[in-house]
Amino acid sequence: MFKVKIYGAGSIGNHLSNASRSLGWQVDLCDIDAAALERTRTQIYPGRYGKWDEGIRLFESKDAPKGVYDLIFIGTPPDSHVSLALQAVKERPRAILVEKPFCTPDMKDAQDLFDAAKVAGVAVFTGYDHVVGKAAEAVVEVAASGRLGAIETIDVEFREFWGGIFAAHPWLSGPSDSYLGFWKRGGGASGEHSHAANLWQHFAHAVGAGRIIEVQATMNFVTNGAVSYDKLCLLNVKSESGLIGRVVQDVVTNPPRKWARIQGQDGYAEWQCGFKPGVDAVLEGGAKGQIGENLFSKTRPDDFVMELRHIETALSTDPTKSGLSIERGLDTMLVVAAAHKSARENRTVRIDYSAGYTEAALKGI
Repeated sequence: MFKVKIYGAGSIGNHLSNASRSLGWQVDLCDIDAAALERTRTQIYPGRYGKWDEGIRLFESKDAPKGVYDLIFIGTPPDSHVSLALQAVKERPRAILVEKPFCTPDMKDAQDLFDAAKVAGVAVFTGYDHVVGKAAEAVVEVAASGRLGAIETIDVEFREFWGGIFAAHPWLSGPSDSYLGFWKRGGGASGEHSHAANLWQHFAHAVGAGRIIEVQATMNFVTNGAVSYDKLCLLNVKSESGLIGRVVQDVVTNPPRKWARIQGQDGYAEWQCGFKPGVDAVLEGGAKGQIGENLFSKTRPDDFVMELRHIETALSTDPTKSGLSIERGLDTMLVVAAAHKSARENRTVRIDYSAGYTEAALKGI
């Protein structure tokens, strides 16, 4: 049984607490705000899961124990992720899970965290949980089967009006009340919906196309005295093998569309999140149309249970081969950082991975 410390008593912290308890793990939930802890105990957790779990211990972050945990989860705003993860490495847990987006687009201290974790022998994972869902695994199986033929392109879209986020956080009146309204803090479409860039990378690895090395971005920003964020983030990308594709992220589409397609010479595989309520789907087809449909029932809490089960398994094998590895999370952040540089400079940006997880890896071309 794992002993877990979770930073952040917001929506993600509650999901991770519930998933951990579902697996029989011990949970200490921490937050810098005592009011957030009380809101968790009296409103968020019982509202979602039926009743408060007295097995969860609550701590203000300054009072939380140190050095006694197997796992430390970081579910705070992204501009605090790296600093908290660096502190967590010093506690020497078996693993750390950092919620997405992994860090801010300036990549501040990301390489330092990567290096520190390696030296300490602490596995670090990132919270792009869609890649370890059953539907994504089924797409990878189709791609590996060879039925699609040579892969021509990959497209991924996470188009979702973020009203649902604020509905899940009723204590926020809008994007200006949190990091969501500020792209430099990890918000906006490029950060909040970076699941799309991550899923593109995941499927590219699955078909042997390698990492994204070129990004050309078109972004639409909302900037006034209260907020500064991108509401549309449109990316054309190229991988190490030369595979070209598209990533679309926005915070305006309603109803949402979370969709991906791997197109091969002989067929296609589509991933659809929320194909219908409580169901994800994988559709497979060829030249004559759709030839297969696999449906996967799930709830939102299931996403986090599967994520934690994946981490538990990865710790017994090789964490670096996980789709949730720190490498995958920081690769995604380099794509986000490249998107902002591309939009700002109006040119394609190349990612030089040999330069590390820093802004120095981004080269305008």
